[in-house]
Amino acid sequence: MEVSYYEILEISQSANADEIKKAYRKLALKYHPDRNAGDKEAEDKFKLVNEAYQVLSDEKKREIYDRYGKDGLNGSGGFGGGFGADFDISDIFSSFFGDFGSSRTRRRNTDKYSVDLEVPIDIKFHEAVFGCEKEISYKIKVPCDECKSTGSKDGKTHTCQYCRGTGRISQNRGFMSLVQECPYCHGSGQTISEKCPSCNGNGFKEESKTIKISIPEGVDSGMRMRVSGKGNISSRGESGDLYVNINVAEDDYFIRHNDDIYVDFPVFFTQAILGESITIPTLRGKTELKLPVGAKDKQQFIFENEGVKNVNSKRIGRLIVQISIQNPQKLTDEQTELLTKLQESFDIKSGTAIHDNDSVFDKIKSWFKKS
Repeated sequence: MEVSYYEILEISQSANADEIKKAYRKLALKYHPDRNAGDKEAEDKFKLVNEAYQVLSDEKKREIYDRYGKDGLNGSGGFGGGFGADFDISDIFSSFFGDFGSSRTRRRNTDKYSVDLEVPIDIKFHEAVFGCEKEISYKIKVPCDECKSTGSKDGKTHTCQYCRGTGRISQNRGFMSLVQECPYCHGSGQTISEKCPSCNGNGFKEESKTIKISIPEGVDSGMRMRVSGKGNISSRGESGDLYVNINVAEDDYFIRHNDDIYVDFPVFFTQAILGESITIPTLRGKTELKLPVGAKDKQQFIFENEGVKNVNSKRIGRLIVQISIQNPQKLTDEQTELLTKLQESFDIKSGTAIHDNDSVFDKIKSWFKKS
């Protein structure tokens, strides 16, 4: 049975234009060939996603499809032989990694570099948990004054012969054309004859910058912070944003999973047997753990609101304490005597099985009885 375009985009038939576009961007990003090199299945799904979007994003085509299915489209607008649609893949990626909520309007970049800039930062475990201030040193790109950011010695540029000044070139892939940035002019649509000696033809120079940023409590590895207006400077004088990619060092004692904290705490075997109360460390100090009598190795105990504060919701996670029962490696004669007396007080004789194991021996004996 043929899969409908709605099923391909994983939406309902009543989905509105925004829901259709959102679903398309999500799936096109997921199955894009550049992210799934050599994956034939992903390539096929990518084609189907685009085919579905070309129909459902067009009100007239969608109406025909809803009434008559694909057969109805075969006679409208040349759909019988496939789609002749161009689309700019940067539209998909900009919705995830582009303007980042900035008020700048997306347009063709005439610079030879991105105005937004990313830098990594390493912080310690406790700095991520409780927040901190950090000083960051990095380099930004600024337009070259000598050539007015053209990269040309005489300050003149020429129309790129490969893209004819559009800054984009098309590549045919099956029934569709992918539009991407021209690699010869880097999307500017212009080329130069002789490089500027001041910037070596780059059109920009680098400057060192140092700023202080406040890192909120609860951040984790993989997160990133946006610092508005602290990125590269474009040829038009616009400042991009700085994105700080956070990497958190592991702790020798605590283990973090999302907002929960795990700790493996050693407990002597007598403490577990007696069910004692023990003092355990937390992120913010210490607390008491009351062991049940006969606590087991690897048994876990949960303390609410003793974990990490979520950077967004501000909800505090849990502390999960897992006990590790420690047995003595050596015994003195006196300790051996005391433990033997303790064992005998439970009516367990040295060298004999406990009562519950008698049935095990009986069962094994039955294996060898003749039927």
